[in-house]
Amino acid sequence: MFTVTVTAQLAPPAPAEPAEPAPAARVVSGEAVEVEVRVARVGSRALALLVDAIVQVALLLLLVPATLITSAIVFDGFEDAALVQALLLVCVLVSFAGYPLLLETLTGGRSLGKLAMGLRVVREDGGPIQFRHALTRMLIGLALEWPGLMLLPLTWLASLGTMLLNPRGRRLGDLAAGTLVIHERTPASWGWVPTMPPALAGWAATLDLTGLEDDLALAVRHFLSRGRLLVEPERTLLGRALAIEVAGCTAPGPPPGVPGWAYLAAVLAERHRRAAARLARSRSVTAALWPDLMLGPVGAPPPPYPAWAPPVTLPAGPPPLRHAAPLPAQVPAPPPTYSNSARPR
Repeated sequence: MFTVTVTAQLAPPAPAEPAEPAPAARVVSGEAVEVEVRVARVGSRALALLVDAIVQVALLLLLVPATLITSAIVFDGFEDAALVQALLLVCVLVSFAGYPLLLETLTGGRSLGKLAMGLRVVREDGGPIQFRHALTRMLIGLALEWPGLMLLPLTWLASLGTMLLNPRGRRLGDLAAGTLVIHERTPASWGWVPTMPPALAGWAATLDLTGLEDDLALAVRHFLSRGRLLVEPERTLLGRALAIEVAGCTAPGPPPGVPGWAYLAAVLAERHRRAAARLARSRSVTAALWPDLMLGPVGAPPPPYPAWAPPVTLPAGPPPLRHAAPLPAQVPAPPPTYSNSARPR
């Protein structure tokens, strides 16, 4: 049986703010909110265009014989050459004009190529495109870009130069329609992870974390990183609930007298340390089997208890409490709340 105390200072000092990103990575929404986006450049857009071009050519090769066979059955032969030319023109328009127009309108700015590459067409303010945007992009693309009907290959070079010189990688169709292409899938990072309290390092190494679910660990991380934004008594109640839930799915329990925030930080830091060690072992195996795949040398696993976040200074002792709560049978006792006079400054 042990006591978990949730202190009022639940989060370490905020890390230094990163440098301001380039203006090209920000858009201002219709509600005047500045939003960071990752714009698509020539490489990813060229791959998406390649996928779309293959789909369009395949669609044309399927439509032409199907249309001609159907017309021969319905009209009893191909006696009218003008009819055949008109049907072929319809097949070309459906493949190269209808395909991007319908898909980008119905899917909110995604074609099959963009979907495969994780791209999406949005308005300049970051909102979803509508039919008029897709229509403008299609007309400019059909005439000047892909497949291009005028002044080839000068229009292709002009479109490529526009994408390279534009800060947001916009092509001619984007400039005419007021759109840009962004990445929907952005690489995720570990995010902020609490520092391992040195006094709990040995105890944390013995933890059984198999019962700690990802959703609960994420909730604890958010609580520790944003605790200063909460007010009492909600902060204490939330910390108490998380500490009890974590203690119920991990073993052994924390040493007596450990502050609740230090207990949660130690559990989360140990979980991250083990995940980083597994990732390092996996990369070592990959580097041994396929050395050229790794961009840099693969070092040893990280030290047992590195500092991933700004230092956290453990208090010498718990702050004065207003009252104590009884200890339940199986879970740590809920930490008491503070009075306004006893709240740390």
